[in-house]
Amino acid sequence: MKPPPRCRVSAVIFDVDGTLLDSEENYYLADKKLLERYGITFSKEDKERYIGGSNRDMMLDLKRRFALPESAEELGELKNMLYLEIAMTSTRVYPEMKRFLQLVREDGTPVAVASGSSPPVLERLLAAVDLEKELDVVVSAEEVSRGKPAPDIFLETARRLGVQPQECVVVEDSQYGVEAARRAFMRCIAVPYLVEKPLADSFIMADLLFEGGMREFSAEEAFSWVKGLALPD
Repeated sequence: MKPPPRCRVSAVIFDVDGTLLDSEENYYLADKKLLERYGITFSKEDKERYIGGSNRDMMLDLKRRFALPESAEELGELKNMLYLEIAMTSTRVYPEMKRFLQLVREDGTPVAVASGSSPPVLERLLAAVDLEKELDVVVSAEEVSRGKPAPDIFLETARRLGVQPQECVVVEDSQYGVEAARRAFMRCIAVPYLVEKPLADSFIMADLLFEGGMREFSAEEAFSWVKGLALPD
């Protein structure tokens, strides 16, 4: 593992779906159920184009693509209802990622999440998996103008934490998330969710890449890397 150039590390920001939580499959099932109501078949390959983006942007695109009668906001509310019916009983925290989060917190570094999910979903899901008390700041893409790959959500998270963007490390599973982190001038640890297919070019922008995804991710290695970034006192 190549030592990274040193800098001040003031916060670590986690994506949620596919990074902290094993929830992407549940989101796919909710999307599938939503579109079945309109007689539309929605495959896992269809879902891949939206992984890492905001729920709001996805609903806008689905409304446009399929000429759906409801507004994007109404579609989003229905999807959230379908998702929570599934997720509240079947979502788990990735154990190794939770361990990494705990190592960061124990070291005294603030921790935040920046997610494409809506605020009500984030609130209920983080509480259900007992993570809400571990977090200093929670930001939804619906609270900023543009979703990932725009940097807005990470910049807003840094603002709420009261730290400089360049002092943040982001943990992401999607190409959009990696792009957003780099555009925010933040360091990025990438743990790809879709490892069965060739990785998108965006992943080469990550400062630390676990090419095998969660099965390769090591909390100790990631924490050691973050500690290696820090400037000496």
